[in-house]
Amino acid sequence: MEAVEGAFGCEIDYALLIKVYSASQDEVRYSPAECIGCETKKIMGRPESKHISTSFVERQNLTMRMSMRRFTRLTNGFSKKVENHAYAVAIHYMHYNFCRIHKTLRVTPAMEAGITDHVLTIEEMLSKIGL
Repeated sequence: MEAVEGAFGCEIDYALLIKVYSASQDEVRYSPAECIGCETKKIMGRPESKHISTSFVERQNLTMRMSMRRFTRLTNGFSKKVENHAYAVAIHYMHYNFCRIHKTLRVTPAMEAGITDHVLTIEEMLSKIGL
């Protein structure tokens, strides 16, 4: 809760969705356990129950795993240094938000948010992050 409050202040609606999984009887490698229920827990503010979901963060995690092979199991694309891993994540999100036009938005997320007025080129992105 402190991280959420530190990032967004106390004027935020914040809740948790806790998924309950069954204990798997037969171990099948890489198969997820069956979700047998969900519990919501309101942490601060007045979050609306219909908006408490993990869909957005799960989609974001999938996009990151598919875009950066270092997040995929059983690959040799891992980072040997944590600093290199952090740089790779930062470059991914910079490109995702400033350089890539999204199909549903038809602009970059940074343009949609009013942070920039144009699509950054790779050269512009690299110059902004000091490379």
